[in-house]
Amino acid sequence: MSGRTESLAFGRMVPTDWFTPFDPYPLLRGGHVQTLAGNYWRRASFEVPFEAEIVVVDPADGSRVLCHCHWQMDAVRADRLTILLVHGLEGSSDSRYIQGITALAWRAGCNVIRMNMRNCGGTESWTPTLYHSGLSADVGAVLRHFVELYGLGRVAMAGYSMGGNLVLKLAGELADQAPEWLVAAVGVSPAADLAASADALHEPANRAYEWHFLRNLMGRFRRKAQLFPEIYAPNDVGPVRSIREFDEKITARYSGFSGADEYYLLSSAARTIARVTIPTLVLHAFDDPFIRLTPKTREALIVNPAIRLIETDQGGHCAFLARGAGKGSGRERHWAEVTLVRFLLAVAGEARGS
Repeated sequence: MSGRTESLAFGRMVPTDWFTPFDPYPLLRGGHVQTLAGNYWRRASFEVPFEAEIVVVDPADGSRVLCHCHWQMDAVRADRLTILLVHGLEGSSDSRYIQGITALAWRAGCNVIRMNMRNCGGTESWTPTLYHSGLSADVGAVLRHFVELYGLGRVAMAGYSMGGNLVLKLAGELADQAPEWLVAAVGVSPAADLAASADALHEPANRAYEWHFLRNLMGRFRRKAQLFPEIYAPNDVGPVRSIREFDEKITARYSGFSGADEYYLLSSAARTIARVTIPTLVLHAFDDPFIRLTPKTREALIVNPAIRLIETDQGGHCAFLARGAGKGSGRERHWAEVTLVRFLLAVAGEARGS
C-alpha cells in the first residue's frame, strides 16, 4: 500500500468497500512526473451525449455560467444520483479529469453536470465579473437550479483543485442546514489553504506551473478588459510576476477584497471545513508540487467525523496515475476518478435509485 490514510467514521453509516489503496504507476515516481503525466495522459474519446444549459448565478449583475448536462432517461432522471463536477483554475468542463469522471459516472447510471465557472468554457462575455476561489455561492446556485427544475432527489458535488476549494467551502457554509437532497461532497487536491498554496507556486521548483497559470490568467484579464472597458483598466496594473501579485493587483481589486491576504482568508475552505456535516471525501498527495494543507487545516479535516481525509505519499496534483485502480477497473489508471465515483455511489446508495 502506498501512502497514509486517515480513516474516520462518517456522520452516517457508509460502506467501506468502495476504497482501494493507491498503487502508483511504477514509471511515474515523484510529484512533478505524476502531475505532468496526469495532464497529458491519453484517454479514450469522450463521447457521452450532453445538453448545454445556461444558469444565472447572480441575478444582481446577470452573471451566467455554462453547464453541460448528461441526463439518464426522463422517466428515471429524478431518481438517479446526480453529480455536479467543478474544474480547477483555468480549466473548464472539458478538462480531462472532468471528462474521465463523467464517463465513469455515466456508465454507473448517474446524471452528471459539468459546470464551467464564470468566464470559463468561452463565456467571458456572460458576466462583468472575474472568477475567483470565493464564489462558492455559484456552485450552490447551480445545484438549486437543477434540483428545482427536475426535482432531483439525490445530488452530490465534486471539485478538483480550485473547484475542490469551492465545493468544500460551500459544504462548510451550509453546515447543518444542508438540504436533504445534497448527499455528499468530494475535493481532489483541493486548494483549501489559498495563501500557502499561492506562495508554494512561487517556489523555484514550481515557477513553470506559476508562469503557465499567469499567462492564461493575464490573457483572460485582457479579454475581459476589451469586453468591459468601463470596469477594467489593464494599463494601471503594472507588472505581475506571481499568482500572489495577480491576486493583489487584479483579483482583490476587482472582486471587492482589500488585498490578496483578505481574499485568501475569506475564500479558503479552511475557514469552513469544521462545519461540514455531509459525508465528504478529501484526496491529497503529499508530493503535490504546490497545493499545501496547513497543520491546522489538516487537523480540522481529521477531527471532523463527516470527513474522510486520504493522503497518499505520491500522486502529484490532480493526477494519481495508478498501476491499476482496483477491483473491476481493468486497466483504469486514474485512481482519484475511480475512487471519487465509488465513494459517491457508496454514500448515495445505488445510482439507479431505491
